[in-house]
Amino acid sequence: MTDKLQRLHTADNAQKTNSSKETSGAKMTNIAVMAIPLALYIHIPWCVKKCPYCDFNSHERGELPEAAYLQALLTDLDQDLSLVGDRPVETVFIGGGTPSLLSGDFYQQLFQGIRQRLCLSDQAEITLEANPGTVEAGRFAGFREAGINRLSIGVQSFNNTHLQALGRIHDASAAIDAARQAREAGFTTFNLDIMHALPGQSRAQALEDLQQAMELQPTHLSWYELTIEPNTVFYRSPPDQPSPDNMADTEEAGFALLASQGFHRYEVSAFSQDGHACRHNLNYWQFGDYLGIGAGAHGKITNASRGTIHRYQKTRKPEDYLANPEQARRQYQPVAKEDRLFEALMNGLRLVAGIRLQTVEDNTGLPAAQWINNLGELRQQGLLEVTAQRLQCTDKGMHHLNGVLEKLAEALPQSA
Repeated sequence: MTDKLQRLHTADNAQKTNSSKETSGAKMTNIAVMAIPLALYIHIPWCVKKCPYCDFNSHERGELPEAAYLQALLTDLDQDLSLVGDRPVETVFIGGGTPSLLSGDFYQQLFQGIRQRLCLSDQAEITLEANPGTVEAGRFAGFREAGINRLSIGVQSFNNTHLQALGRIHDASAAIDAARQAREAGFTTFNLDIMHALPGQSRAQALEDLQQAMELQPTHLSWYELTIEPNTVFYRSPPDQPSPDNMADTEEAGFALLASQGFHRYEVSAFSQDGHACRHNLNYWQFGDYLGIGAGAHGKITNASRGTIHRYQKTRKPEDYLANPEQARRQYQPVAKEDRLFEALMNGLRLVAGIRLQTVEDNTGLPAAQWINNLGELRQQGLLEVTAQRLQCTDKGMHHLNGVLEKLAEALPQSA
C-alpha cells in the first residue's frame, strides 16, 4: 500500500479538540459549496446477532433503549448544526447494525426532531436498512408513515445452507416475505443486498440467488463478493470460498443476467433500474458532504468561507455515546491538501460513468488543468479515459480497480 493510500486508511487516528477544528484545515480556493450536496447518515449500532463477516460498528443487545437513543441522536445533531447552517439535506441513510429493530414510532419522532432542526428537502431520498427476520407484520408500514421512502433489505442469499454459513438469522422464506411486505407497505423503490463467492457456493447457485432476487421486483440490487475483513470471525477462521477463476466467471455471468433484465451497473457492485440509483451513495462517491450522527457515525463537511474540508467520527461504543452525546464528535480532522484530490478520484472512479471534472473542481477547488497530465501513463495503459468533461475507468480499469487506485496514488502530485 502506498503512503497516500495508507494515510487515507488511517486518517481517523489523530485526535483534535473542538477548539482547533474550526481554525485548522487544508486551504482551498473556489470551492463551490452550494454545488456540493449535503446528506445525513444515522447509525443504529445494535443487531440481534453479529455476523461472522461483519466489520461494521454493530453490537448484540436484547432490549433496545429507544427513548434514550432518540434523545441522544437529536442532542448529537444539535452539536453539528453550526457546521452546515441552512444548507438543505438531500438524502438520509439509516444504517447499522440493524435499524429495522427500532419501531416506526421511534422514526416518526426522530424525523419530527430532524425537520425541526434541518432543512430536509421535500424530495429527499430517505433509506432505512432492514434485515429479514427482524420485521414483523406491519412494521414496514410504520417506517413508511415516518417518512422513510426507500428500503435496503439485507438478504445476502436465498439458499438456507449459505445463509446458515453466513450466520444470518433469517431463512429464504423470510427474505421473500420481507420484499413482499415492503411493496405492500407502499415502498415503490427498494434495494436487495445479495452476496456471491460464498462458502461452498457454485456459479449456478449464485445466479439462482440473483434470479430469485429479480423476481421480487426490486428497483435496485447490490451484488457483491464476500470479502474477508480484519477483526471478523471469518478473518480468524477463513471459510473455503470459490477459486478466483470461479469468482470471475460468476461475476461475468451475473453482470450479463442483470443487464438482460434491465439492471444497469452504475458502480462497482450497484445495479439499478432506470431512475433508481441510490442518490445517497452517489453523494459519497462524488465527494459530497454528509453529517453523521449516532454511535460510530462518520461525517465530511466543507467550509467554503474558510476553504477547508473536515472529516469526523462520533463516539463508537453505544454505552459511551449514550452517556455523553454532547461530546460525541471526535477526531475532527482536515483533509490534507495532498489527499483531497485523491479521495475525490478514488471514490468517483468506482462509478462506471466516472466523475465529472467540474464536480472534482467544485468539491475540491482544484481545476483539472493542475493534475490531469499526471494520468498519462494510466491512459496509455488503457485503464483510464479522459474527455473534456469526465474522467472514468475503462472496462479494463474497472476490472482492475484496486491496481488503478494504487497507480493513481503514485501518479498524482504529492501537494496540490
